[in-house]
Amino acid sequence: MSVDPRRLAHAIRFLAMDACERVGEGHPGTPLGAADIATALFTRHLKFNPADPLWFDRDRFVLSAGHGSMLLYALLHLTGYASMPIEAIRSFRELGSACEGHPEYCPAHGIEATTGPLGQGVANAAGMAVAEAFLAAQLGPGIVDHRSYAILGDGCLQEGVAQEVTSLAGHLRLGKLCWLWDDNHMTDDGAIGIAQSEDLPARFRAAHWQVLEVDGHDIDAVDAALSLARRDPRPSLIACRTVIGRGLPGVEGTRAAHSGKLTRALTDAARRALDWPHPAFEIPAEIAAAWREAGRRSLPDYDAWRGRVAALPVEKRRLLDRLREGRLPAGWADGLRAYAGRAAAEGLTQHGWKTCGELVDLAAAAIPEMLAGAPDLEAATQHKRRLHAFTAKDRAGRYLHYGVREHAMGSMLNGIAAHGGVVPSGVTYLVFSDYERPAFRMAAMMGLPVLFAFTHDSIGIGRNGPTHQPVEYLASLRAIPNLLVFRPADAVEAAECWELAIGHRGGPSCLIFARQPQMAVRREAGENRSARGAYVIAEAEGGPRAATILATGTEVALALQARALLAAEGLSVAVVSMPCWELFEQQPRDYRAAVLGEAPRIGVEAAVRLGWDRWIGAEGPFIGMSGFGASGAEEDLWRHFGITAEAVAAAVRARVAGPA
Repeated sequence: MSVDPRRLAHAIRFLAMDACERVGEGHPGTPLGAADIATALFTRHLKFNPADPLWFDRDRFVLSAGHGSMLLYALLHLTGYASMPIEAIRSFRELGSACEGHPEYCPAHGIEATTGPLGQGVANAAGMAVAEAFLAAQLGPGIVDHRSYAILGDGCLQEGVAQEVTSLAGHLRLGKLCWLWDDNHMTDDGAIGIAQSEDLPARFRAAHWQVLEVDGHDIDAVDAALSLARRDPRPSLIACRTVIGRGLPGVEGTRAAHSGKLTRALTDAARRALDWPHPAFEIPAEIAAAWREAGRRSLPDYDAWRGRVAALPVEKRRLLDRLREGRLPAGWADGLRAYAGRAAAEGLTQHGWKTCGELVDLAAAAIPEMLAGAPDLEAATQHKRRLHAFTAKDRAGRYLHYGVREHAMGSMLNGIAAHGGVVPSGVTYLVFSDYERPAFRMAAMMGLPVLFAFTHDSIGIGRNGPTHQPVEYLASLRAIPNLLVFRPADAVEAAECWELAIGHRGGPSCLIFARQPQMAVRREAGENRSARGAYVIAEAEGGPRAATILATGTEVALALQARALLAAEGLSVAVVSMPCWELFEQQPRDYRAAVLGEAPRIGVEAAVRLGWDRWIGAEGPFIGMSGFGASGAEEDLWRHFGITAEAVAAAVRARVAGPA
């Protein structure tokens, strides 16, 4: 017996209503308004298998309007995901529930991305589409051939990141990307017209998207539009005109539907209006069976795909297995380690950005799934080198030109990583990292192994002036949980830090390099000393430690120069290089105590002091920045701001001497 698809959509609506009513909060407007859109997608188009949520060739679905999370949870429950039983729906927004307030990344549960900050999800979906195209070029369309969908609202499209991604996705002709716009003309503040009046479909057409406009409550119309989207080489926007909170008498179509509290009286009225006489959290057997059948709809595709995988040549099968398991190729770090050895032997001194570019080049040569990119700074950072471009015509390219779109790059890198099978990296100047900050936070929450590289890290930029001198950025990055922040001192440490970042598969890393030359401070390699986060690079000589100088980046060289000045005066001082605070914090207490020592400590970093008190104490001297930079010659700036070997030595003398 066939079931009216409108009843299938009502199952979504009432699960969402009942969950929101039970907990006393939530955002029912999107699940109720977009239920018909989701029904068309999940029952007729989406390729997925609830029995194998990690199927590598599944379609990716992102609920970019993450506040409407009950839409996703209802779909996962109805289609048969074992991790989303009715008990999880009943415990919506309760501590420990799989149904959290906003979707939290868990592909094994069917949740492809953490969403909530508007605009991030649509950018993630675009990154997934890039990853699919890239992997299809490597593995062939018989193994990788799927689409990336997102359901989004007006808020996602109003955020600036969406415009950046729209432009780039159209330029790249990401034809397997489809956004379903829940076009309800309503925001939390009220009708859309209070802050927006442009023709959004026209904007997308101008960006080379296919645009289809349908009644979002007509399931057959949405179905037809999704079919058209599959046949167009451009990315598609399906503008689905809907009513927010559809089915709530007296509330639908108003701002109150967005996140207004649902009462029993309201849900009872909805049951009468939609002819749904069933108790809370109860789905009639014929509707539940139809939804379960929708969850099995892709089984023929799944079985055929498994057959093609089984028939692959041995080496290609091994490659596929490695990529979908997220394993790096054997020997991937050999080139980086050899580079460290050469740099130590030669005493390599060169600009930090150049070293970083050389290391990315080596890593990319060893890791064929590495996909690099930069926002309009390929020439300034030299991170393209032997890589050719990923374009609308060449999906095998391994360097993505993002244009001047840092927001888009950061969030798309997350989508690429969340898709799986690709090692994404992106580089820009450190001062532009703020444009990527939402992406850092989301990558850290999701535990995605994204490589964010930065150059031009301090006042050493020189004449470009304070707008380009990121004095406060290290402190702000170090404040983000589950983010490794590397600031290597020289080429040896740089190679070590890149090895650590690439090998770190449980979260993102920020690798930060200087514009100015990095003096050689390590003349030995072999053991990756940066792996412990901090280490004694030069022990005190001629007696017990009188002081310990702690430094990062190019300032380690200044610390070593200061140590030499003090040694000439008979003062024994140790220098500690701290390329990664986060890794140092993970070391055993005894190791940290041995590195830091009991003598007075002095911190040196061409950045603000925030965070340094942890290592040097509240009264410990700090040689760094207390305000913004200035425009001038690099050497003049170091002297002007008092970040010199002489200043470090003076601070040590004063600290060792104690109060007058």
